[in-house]
Amino acid sequence: MRIRVLGCSGGIGGGLRTTSMLVDEDVLIDAGTGVGDLTLESLAKIDHIFVSHSHLDHVTSIPFLVDTVCWMRASPIVVYGIKETLDILRAHLFNWKIWPDFTQIPDGDHPFMVYREIRVGETVEIRGRRFTPIPANHTVPAVGYVLETAKAALIYSGDTSVNDALWKVVNRTPNLKYLIIETAFSNKERDIATASKHLCPDMLAEELEKMRVSPEVFITHLKPGEGALTMKEVGKAAGRWRPRMLENNQEFSL
Repeated sequence: MRIRVLGCSGGIGGGLRTTSMLVDEDVLIDAGTGVGDLTLESLAKIDHIFVSHSHLDHVTSIPFLVDTVCWMRASPIVVYGIKETLDILRAHLFNWKIWPDFTQIPDGDHPFMVYREIRVGETVEIRGRRFTPIPANHTVPAVGYVLETAKAALIYSGDTSVNDALWKVVNRTPNLKYLIIETAFSNKERDIATASKHLCPDMLAEELEKMRVSPEVFITHLKPGEGALTMKEVGKAAGRWRPRMLENNQEFSL
């Protein structure tokens, strides 16, 4: 399994892209603005999209992707998410008002897009690759994901605040090689982080104290203009875990 970061920022501007990861050629984990950098040929190869939650920075490219490549495909794009997330997409995005409902185009029997409801802890296996939603603690119903092969695993926290359930999964995941965890705000904005259910560096350090394994740790979802400050604070508060900033186009192999 090869994982390429298409976007990992908490915003846009100056080349920044919001959250999305491409797994091999056919799977997306979230679908932020970075998806738009792919070639038309690459877009047409995407068969599966696993959504962490319904916020726009994680789903904004789904409507454009489906609209762009639907004519080029023989099968529908499958969008996976927990029930609450899929219900929000149905009601507020693919609702004929914001965007057409591609689960009904050309018709309900032959759609360009389908929803697949998944539950926390329920693994979806696609050609030997396993994708398992795990608990997140955010302002809307949300999950993170475990990505696994027979050799190794990567955990992506999704957008989350303090989350004991995450660490239970982290600590029991065999062969955990990478942990990608958000830290959206600097310490001076801890109140905003708490209210919006994100992490700041001091909160991240408190969370990492719950970890009993030793994966490589990467920080995602940094707010534009505060990346350097936030990573400096991450190093000060959580340096013993040697966290690094996740970067666009970074690749991981499992």
